[in-house]
Amino acid sequence: MNLQVQYLGFTLRSPLVAGASPLSSSLSGIQQLEQAGAAAIVLPSLFEEQIVKEAIAEKQYTDLSGKYAKFSTLEEYFSPESYLHLIREAKNKVQIPIIASLNGKSPGWWCRFAKKIEEAGADALELNIFWMPTDMDQSADSIEMFTLDIVRLVRQEIQIPLAIKISPFYTNVGNMAKRFLAAGANGLVLFNRFMQPGINTEKIEIKSQMLLGTSRDTFLSLRWIGILFDRLKVDLAATGGVIEPKDAIQLILVGATVVMLCSTLLKNGPEYLNVMEKGLVNWMDEHGYSSLEEWRGLLSQKRCPDPETFERAQYINSLILDREKGNEYR
Repeated sequence: MNLQVQYLGFTLRSPLVAGASPLSSSLSGIQQLEQAGAAAIVLPSLFEEQIVKEAIAEKQYTDLSGKYAKFSTLEEYFSPESYLHLIREAKNKVQIPIIASLNGKSPGWWCRFAKKIEEAGADALELNIFWMPTDMDQSADSIEMFTLDIVRLVRQEIQIPLAIKISPFYTNVGNMAKRFLAAGANGLVLFNRFMQPGINTEKIEIKSQMLLGTSRDTFLSLRWIGILFDRLKVDLAATGGVIEPKDAIQLILVGATVVMLCSTLLKNGPEYLNVMEKGLVNWMDEHGYSSLEEWRGLLSQKRCPDPETFERAQYINSLILDREKGNEYR
């Protein structure tokens, strides 16, 4: 059974990619993921704030000399250098592609750190861009231009493939997808999940929280991957809610090049990659497919028998159309 896919210029043994998580934050975790069958691995994000903090601290170290002497080197203490070290270690120990990740929210000199990531040996870079636009005077257009400026700056720094992990909150996701490609993206990762405020009613406290994904989290990605497939020449990665084999199958049917696994591996361990792969193989065998490319995108908007399904956003419209076709809700 041929599960091979082409993602960001690499031939992967399967579409099952280990997404950014604590499992990929250490060399031992990366090795476990490779041994369990991950086709590629995305490292956790290095944040713009961490890079800026290091630069400020380095200047203080230089200006104040002995004040930080208890650290033998800055590299041992600051996370950006530790991040580069992890990339180097991983590239020396594993054979599958290592995709680094940068998270930023404003155009600036920090984008040059992408070059260091490339020099450390990363096979590709995933750029994660989002901030909460709480300024009510800031227009949607200015936010979009800010975001595209970051992509252009990073693209100027590197030659390796660049994927953009995008938000679902743009006014027109399809238009932004086109503009990301024009700015230099090779792939799109749909969609970014965010920390959300959680309320403790007993202590009357608020704090950020991130819950493990569920299969329902795939619905938005499924819609937009299905719309974008075959309309743009770009690799499409699905992330968020890929919990069981059927989730991966559904996303590939609408056109996903790869699916990224995170919550299910945190819950079930790296070995669950075997379950996911067997699920794909069994489904393909049952339906008479010998190659994944035979059925990828079969139910995308351009290829499915009912393309309007992807455009129905209101319950009553969907209900009326389904009743006209003889389908009743039970």
